[in-house]
Amino acid sequence: MGLLEFSKLPVNTLVGADWKTFKEMTRGQEIAPDKRTKYYLTKSVCRLLSLLAPIQDRRFEEKLGAYEFDHDPVFILGHWRSGTTFVHNIFAQDDNFCYTTTYQTVFPHLMMFGQPFFKKTMGWLMPNKRPTDNMELAPDLPQEEEFALSNMMPYSFYDFWFFPQKWQEYCDKYLTFENITKEELQVFKETFVKLMKISRYCTTGGDVYLSKNPPHTGRVKALVEMFPNAKFIYLMRNPYTVFESTRSFFTNTIKPLELQHISDEEMEKNILLTYTKLYRAYEEQKKYVPEGNLFEVKFEDFEADAFGTTKLAYEKLGIREFDCAEVAIRQYTDRKKGYKKNKYEYKPRTIQLVNENWGYALKDWDYEIHP
Repeated sequence: MGLLEFSKLPVNTLVGADWKTFKEMTRGQEIAPDKRTKYYLTKSVCRLLSLLAPIQDRRFEEKLGAYEFDHDPVFILGHWRSGTTFVHNIFAQDDNFCYTTTYQTVFPHLMMFGQPFFKKTMGWLMPNKRPTDNMELAPDLPQEEEFALSNMMPYSFYDFWFFPQKWQEYCDKYLTFENITKEELQVFKETFVKLMKISRYCTTGGDVYLSKNPPHTGRVKALVEMFPNAKFIYLMRNPYTVFESTRSFFTNTIKPLELQHISDEEMEKNILLTYTKLYRAYEEQKKYVPEGNLFEVKFEDFEADAFGTTKLAYEKLGIREFDCAEVAIRQYTDRKKGYKKNKYEYKPRTIQLVNENWGYALKDWDYEIHP
């Protein structure tokens, strides 16, 4: 356990944003009166740390400006709470992959400069478990890169963590890219590639970028445009479980980060609507993935045989010879066999909401429909 609890953070993750991103993201935003202390403290730390950003920018141009990956990325997709973290951690055991770490998502501008000091401090302060489940948390563990993108540009879906009253606006623009402008999309592409390059430079691993980022589930078309031979792993999970888990995860995560408020009822409505938008975006866009580059699996099946399903994914996608990573992956999956997950009891209201709003997923994925 670190010195700080996630629920009691005096600042939010925008402390790691560059100053330009912070200013543009917060311009004209309503700040709740009881969040102004957190806002101004976050702003002050961000302003101070952002003075170091030009050092990394210069080093990036010198060392990585012309760098090109030899292979396209592997993307792990799925709605939040669909098991993407577990699968990400398994694949990350393969030293053929590089990835963005938890430290890098918070301080993407302090990766090529100052990382030893700031990472040590972060590890000292942060909790060692995620606030909503028992998954381990540490600065060097693989993390979803959307948190980094939200600190590198003002066009990230995760801006909703700070300004939840604009949740659906951010959803349509930056989750599904339905309303994104050409200029914003270009910034996204350039920023994502820059993050990939720096993460590769700053982590030990191979030349294949391993991505686990639920928001990418709604951006498949753009990702294929960027990386024509990218591989995709899409996870499905029982919608009743996903609803219960997502509500808990979003509630516990948004409270320490938000700078304005929404009610529990509004949050619930946003979760239900976002799921549908993400589901439809993925189903519409997966046709752009070349044949043989998409592996779809239920998380329940993956979890039942994590090692065997990982091996099958390698074979189906042609990632590389599984033998090269077999020992490391076997050791990790064996260690996790006793992992205790949260258990969910489906209340009548949960069953009603899922049946009314996500019944299509229950049918499409052949899950039992509770009466």
